[in-house]
Amino acid sequence: MRNKPLHFLFTPSQMSAADAAAAASGLSSFGLMERAGRAVAATALRHFPHAHRFIVLCGPGNNGGDGYVAARALAESGAKVAAYAFGAVEALKGDAAIAFAAFASSALPINAYTPHDGDVVVDCIFGAGLARPVPDDVADVMRCVANEGLPVVAVDLPSGVDGRTGQVLGESFKASLTVTFMARKPGHMLLPGRSLCGEIEVFDIGIPRRILEAGAGSVTVNGPHLWPQLDHALNPSSHKYTRGHLGVFSGGAFATGASRLSATAGLRSGAGLVTIAGSVAALEVDTTHLTAVMMKEIDRGEDLAHWLEDARIHAFVLGPAFGDLERARQYVAMLRERRLVLDADGITAFREKPQSLFELFADGEVRLVLTPHEGEFRRLFPDIAEDEKLSKIDKALAAAERSHAVLIYKGADTVIASPDGRAAVNDNAPPWLATAGSGDVLAGIIGAHLAQGMPAFEAAAAGVWRHGATAAKLGEGLTAEDLAAAVVPLAR
Repeated sequence: MRNKPLHFLFTPSQMSAADAAAAASGLSSFGLMERAGRAVAATALRHFPHAHRFIVLCGPGNNGGDGYVAARALAESGAKVAAYAFGAVEALKGDAAIAFAAFASSALPINAYTPHDGDVVVDCIFGAGLARPVPDDVADVMRCVANEGLPVVAVDLPSGVDGRTGQVLGESFKASLTVTFMARKPGHMLLPGRSLCGEIEVFDIGIPRRILEAGAGSVTVNGPHLWPQLDHALNPSSHKYTRGHLGVFSGGAFATGASRLSATAGLRSGAGLVTIAGSVAALEVDTTHLTAVMMKEIDRGEDLAHWLEDARIHAFVLGPAFGDLERARQYVAMLRERRLVLDADGITAFREKPQSLFELFADGEVRLVLTPHEGEFRRLFPDIAEDEKLSKIDKALAAAERSHAVLIYKGADTVIASPDGRAAVNDNAPPWLATAGSGDVLAGIIGAHLAQGMPAFEAAAAGVWRHGATAAKLGEGLTAEDLAAAVVPLAR
């Protein structure tokens, strides 16, 4: 794309509105379709130069119009092309009808397609706008193409994937490559749609940036654009207290590893001081493994109350392998005025009465970060989790608003959501990040960001990004210990 990349994610309705606004501004809507279709053709030829035949499957709307333009461009290049239509071509309207007329060839019914070796399928049936189950004759073609193992170039989004939620509507293509225009949609980022897109290429077809920015919501791809000037670059006057003090609560003597991972990650992520708090028995174990991390005996509520008299302890991590759920609830209540990352057992401690947690942090600045995986999310927000109409982004935003917390709804498609309506979907985490202790490291990174004074949403988003970037740098086979010891710098 020209200039800086556009980080916003557009729902299908938002992109349709941007298309309409572009046309209303005087741009030719068919000109946009022409550029889109030619981008598809050029991409297909570049990726599959040895294709015996390009099979262009066209739907009844503008996605099909893109397909007819692509088919014409492929034929003009000398490639062998066959077009197949879902729906009567006589019923095409607007730009799609113009595109079919310019194609100047026939399109057979889609159920007449028989796969051959060497075919490359260009999927222009539905794109991102589908909101109903895939019709049976289209589903049959999808299964046939999959059974033959043919490569698929999807236009906008693999047909069958909901562009808003990423869910599969009955059946879908699994693309080798997806070509989309101007910006990605949630369906490109959220599972299972994300796993069905293959490589994604985004083409600028000429919609002015001012129109796109005016029509964008508050959902973006996660990345450094979210925390400009918030990376706290060191200066000569910096010292350990100005860089923040992070407290991490330990589990019992036989469950200390998780807190060590959080503490080490916090130190590596820029906190000037990190203290592990726990029982004497737990700290005796921790001291044999750590040198730069301090230890504080906190075995009762009275101990914590005394420690909290020190206002220089800026943020806390509670939950990793903590174990004692009753004590977790007690400690969280005492920490209600501080910045807190609540993870693992800290979340589970409130599964019976989640509202009691939310009430503790309901007022003032957002200072609570919750890091639930799918099961933990269901424990805190069962009604939101069960609402099938909501995307993962919608669910995270609803949960963030209810809890007055920043939500990190974890998974391969982690969503970070703020009570003010902002959300980011992460895309830099490699699959080998799914390893024991990885979440403890993430909690420590975010805790360090909070201790340094970053706002909760930016602290969480940057933590998720650093977590993924570190894993990508280390490569397959990493352990949580590797992650904690090698946290990458916070990109600017």
